[in-house]
Amino acid sequence: MKPYYLYILKCSDGSLYTGITTDIERRLKEHNNSKKGAKYTAYRRPLELIYQKEFKNRSEALIEEAKIKKLKKEQKKILYNLKNFL
Repeated sequence: MKPYYLYILKCSDGSLYTGITTDIERRLKEHNNSKKGAKYTAYRRPLELIYQKEFKNRSEALIEEAKIKKLKKEQKKILYNLKNFL
């Protein structure tokens, strides 16, 4: 079973986008270069991957995604900064 990844992208306008995938490199390319990316990110290119976390299955990744999407932008930035510090 492939692991799932939760990821946060920093958009060109400074906003943040959160999603899940089984292949981060593929998904980042889709967000930056194709119509397969999210509608939200299509007008905010280029995008930069700033955070990722691995999960055993889709269910765990979705639960974490829901928690992160409830956070305010400043709280997400703290999460990103802590990851870079560790």
